Amino acid sequence: MTVDGRSTGTIAHGLVVLLGVERGDGPSDRDYIVSKVRDVRIFADDAGKMNLSTGDAGGAVLVVSQFTLLADARKGRRPSWSSRVRSCT
Repeated sequence: MTVDGRSTGTIAHGLVVLLGVERGDGPSDRDYIVSKVRDVRIFADDAGKMNLSTGDAGGAVLVVSQFTLLADARKGRRPSWSSRVRSCT
């Protein structure tokens, strides 16, 4: 990933996680997502079966903040984030 010609994030073997955090999310939500991403077995073992987690496979995780995943588009033609997205300030 590059911004203005500079590398801002790279990953070789592993996962890219697009993460949206909304108002009301707390430590238990964070812990749940971390454990799911860490422990999901989606990498092939020596037998070719999906039995390895990212860590088992020697992979990495690149997390990208993506508030647009939380858009509410139920009304009108414009998405809204006002009632869902946690303020960054």
